[in-house]
Amino acid sequence: LRPNQRLKLVDELRLEGYKAKALRRVWIPKPGRDEKRGLGIPTIKDRAMQALVKSALEPYWEAQFEGTSYGFRPGRSAHDAIGRIYTVIIRKAKYVLDADIAKCFDKINHDYLLSKVDCPQVVKRTIKQWLECGVMDNGIFEETETGTPQGGVISPLLANIALHGMINDVENHFPNTKRREDGSQKQGYKPKIIRYADDFVVLHEDYEVILQCKNLIAQWLRKIGLEIKSSKTRICHTLKDVEIDGRMEKAGFDFLGFNIRSYPVGKYHSGKTGGNPNKGQKSRLIGFKTLIKPSKKKILAHHEAIKEVIKAHKKAPQAALIARLNPIIRGWCNYYRTVASKETFSSEDLILWNMLRAWTISRKKKTPLTDALRKYFSHGKHGFWTFQTRDYVLYHHAETEIKGHQLVKPEASPYDGNWTYWSKRRGTYTGTPTRVAKLLKKQKGICPQCKQHF
Repeated sequence: LRPNQRLKLVDELRLEGYKAKALRRVWIPKPGRDEKRGLGIPTIKDRAMQALVKSALEPYWEAQFEGTSYGFRPGRSAHDAIGRIYTVIIRKAKYVLDADIAKCFDKINHDYLLSKVDCPQVVKRTIKQWLECGVMDNGIFEETETGTPQGGVISPLLANIALHGMINDVENHFPNTKRREDGSQKQGYKPKIIRYADDFVVLHEDYEVILQCKNLIAQWLRKIGLEIKSSKTRICHTLKDVEIDGRMEKAGFDFLGFNIRSYPVGKYHSGKTGGNPNKGQKSRLIGFKTLIKPSKKKILAHHEAIKEVIKAHKKAPQAALIARLNPIIRGWCNYYRTVASKETFSSEDLILWNMLRAWTISRKKKTPLTDALRKYFSHGKHGFWTFQTRDYVLYHHAETEIKGHQLVKPEASPYDGNWTYWSKRRGTYTGTPTRVAKLLKKQKGICPQCKQHF
C-alpha cells in the first residue's frame, strides 16, 4: 500500500459498521507428507482489524492461560515446552502420552468459543464475522461453520482460548498425593501436561493414569467439537521399551522436532535425585541420563533441504551456493543449539562435505579429483578443506555454540508488568539477536532516552 492508502486504512479501522470479507483459500503442502493444509488469507483491512482486536484481548488472556501452554504465545517458544518436559522427566522415568488434536483450527465449535470470549458485544460480533465469513476457493464460495481460519492474525489466540482449561481440568481430576501400600505419602502424583498449540504430551509414572488422562482429554475435547488424532497418538516410556496394546513401543518420543529419551547409564554418568540434609535425605543415583536431540525425521528433512539447494545450483557460481546454504544451516542449528546437538552437528558437516564433493565432481568431470577439489576448497577457518570464495565462507554446523535455554516462568506474561524479568529474559533468550542481547545487557534493560524498561 502507498502511504496515503495506509493513512486512509487507519482512519477506517472502526468496529462500528465494519463488515468482514470472505477469506481467500490457499493450499500449502504439509512438511514430509502428501497432504495439503488450507489457509484462509484475510484482506489487508481484515488483518489490520484482527491485529487491533488481538492487541486488546491478548493481555487479558495471557494472564489467564495455563502455565504449561506454550504455542503461539508472546515470550514463549517450543524451547520452553521442551525445557519443561526435561524438568519433569530428568529425575524419574515416566510413561508418555504423545498426542495431536485432529484438525484443531478447522473444527472448533463457534458457539463454544464465543461463549468463552469475555468482551463487549461489538467485539464479539466482529469475531463472529471472522469465524463465519466463509472462504473463496478457486472462485467458489464455501461457508465456514466451524473452526478458526488458519492464516488469520487472531486465529492462534482464538484457538488458545478454545483450548484453555484442558490442562487444569484434567490435572485436577487427580490428587496431589497418593498413599503408598506402606502407608507413606507419595508426593507429586498429578500428571503433567505440556501443550504447544494442538500438540501435547502427558507425563506420569503410572500407565493407568496415562490411560485415564487420554479418556479425560478426549471427553473434554468432544464438547468443543474436537478429537484426538489416533494416527498421531502414541503411548511409550521415556526409559524402556514397553508393550502397549500388543505392540512394542520403543523408549523415547519425538516432540516439536526433538527426540526426548532417557538412557540407562553407569554410576559415573547417572543423574542423581536431590537430597534434603534437613530431613536426613541423601541423594541417590537414578541409573539413567536424559538427553534431548534433534529427531531423525528433522535431520533427514534437513538433508533433503540442503540436497535440493545443491541440486538447484549445479551450474551456479560457488558464491551463490554458499549464500543460499548459509541461512538454511544457521537457522537449523539455532533451533537445535539448546539441546545435546554437538555430535549431530559434527556428523551433519561430514554429510555436507560429501554432498559438496559430489557437486564439485559433477562440475569438473574431466579434471583430476584433487585439482577439482582445490578449485572450490582451500585453506581457511575450517582447515584445508574449507568451502569458500574470496567473499563467502560456508557456515559449518559445528560452529554453532551449544547454549542452554532459560526456561520461562510458568505464570509469567509479557503483560504482567514485571519489566525487570522480561528485559533480562530478552537479553538471555535464544531468540534474541546477539547485538540486541549485548545492548540489553549493557543498558541493564533500560532505554537510555526515556529511562523505562524494555
